Amino acid sequence: MKLFGSSGTRGVAISDLSPTFALRVAKAAGTVWEADRVAVARDTRTTGELFANAVASGLAAVGCDVDRIGVAPTPAVSRYCETEGIPCVLVTASHNPPEFNGIKLVGDDGVELSVSALERVENHILGEEYDEATWDAVGEETRVEGVTDAYVEEVVASVDREAIAEADLTVAVDPGHGAGALTNPEIFRRLGCAVVTTNAQPDGHFPGRLPEPVPEHLDDLRRLVRAADADVGIAHDGDADRAVFVDERGEYVEGDASIAALAKAALEPGDATVAAVNVSQRLVDVCEAVGADLELTPIGATSIITRTRELQAAGTRVPIAGEGNGGVFFPEYRLTRDGAYIGAKFLELLADGRTASEVVAPFADYHNVRENVGYDAESELDRMLDAAAEYAMNADADLDTKDGYRLDYGDAWVLVRPSGTEPKVRIYAEARDADRAHGLAAEAREQVENAK
Repeated sequence: MKLFGSSGTRGVAISDLSPTFALRVAKAAGTVWEADRVAVARDTRTTGELFANAVASGLAAVGCDVDRIGVAPTPAVSRYCETEGIPCVLVTASHNPPEFNGIKLVGDDGVELSVSALERVENHILGEEYDEATWDAVGEETRVEGVTDAYVEEVVASVDREAIAEADLTVAVDPGHGAGALTNPEIFRRLGCAVVTTNAQPDGHFPGRLPEPVPEHLDDLRRLVRAADADVGIAHDGDADRAVFVDERGEYVEGDASIAALAKAALEPGDATVAAVNVSQRLVDVCEAVGADLELTPIGATSIITRTRELQAAGTRVPIAGEGNGGVFFPEYRLTRDGAYIGAKFLELLADGRTASEVVAPFADYHNVRENVGYDAESELDRMLDAAAEYAMNADADLDTKDGYRLDYGDAWVLVRPSGTEPKVRIYAEARDADRAHGLAAEAREQVENAK
């Protein structure tokens, strides 16, 4: 796909991603869906209303009535689509910096579109093929209220509220000024937790921290956990479809460790789980211990969703799937990432009296490194990927080219791949020894940077 990456399409607002392009995406999606009604929603970004207006215009131009939801977390939008049986054009750049915006397409089942469905939309955009309505058949607009309230109620009802409440937990929540600020602190309160917050005011400038919940952005949350003597800290990205954790000591919990802990609780013999090619050995170990299959895909929600659906259609149970960035699916609940639900499922693990650090302790043996090398032009990217390919072919390791170049050394691995959402080449490395992981990442980074 040329236009849609690993999770929708994104770019710097106005300069890279224009309202005109957003209108074209909406017209193409409306044409492909042939739906009478389509929802439009957005996250808290300052350009969100601008793009939502363009999207609504594009949908109306091809005859779709438009449900204007306003600001809502992505999982709340997914719930609305499923319950109403209508698709949605969602304006969000998720974890990207404030200057970015993006578009994500959600089907009438509440699930992001598959690769094949996105390709159909993309073909209509590239071919400028739109079923435009006549002047007297354009769509009408309706403002919809209560979407976030209904979502809050559903999440609370879908987990073991009694066990969580009896644990008498104090939870520190950092929505990062994103759409989750409207819902997630309230969800954890209704689960019977004492809740303290930071960066909990919706604000598209993201003044307290940047949207991506990575360790370098979570100093406020770590301090809050310590100051409030909280049992756990939970941080979300801009559209609240991810959750990462800080333990009771104020220490960051690796996303690969938290998904492994959640998978251990969810998987049974004969099940399958789906993860991206940057999967941690932690999840591999859980699957081997449980007797569950592990299926690998290219990085990104779209690929994981597509493979999960294929397995479910074949009769395989997939109780959990996702990536080590906090983006976890519980497909039997809904095949979408849901930061609040992920957080609540982690709280269930604490309900038996264990601390957060104890829950993830069995998965703390590996060290992870993630680095990014930016580029300014496609020619730079081409040179960087050529260098990565040469480096991979000459390495004494097992090579997987499903998504970029993953080198498996047995005791460690390194992955080099272009980002699907930003102008960066991402480098991941993991090993039991921290120096080994940093060394592999540094060696790969040197090859890529020298080529640029």
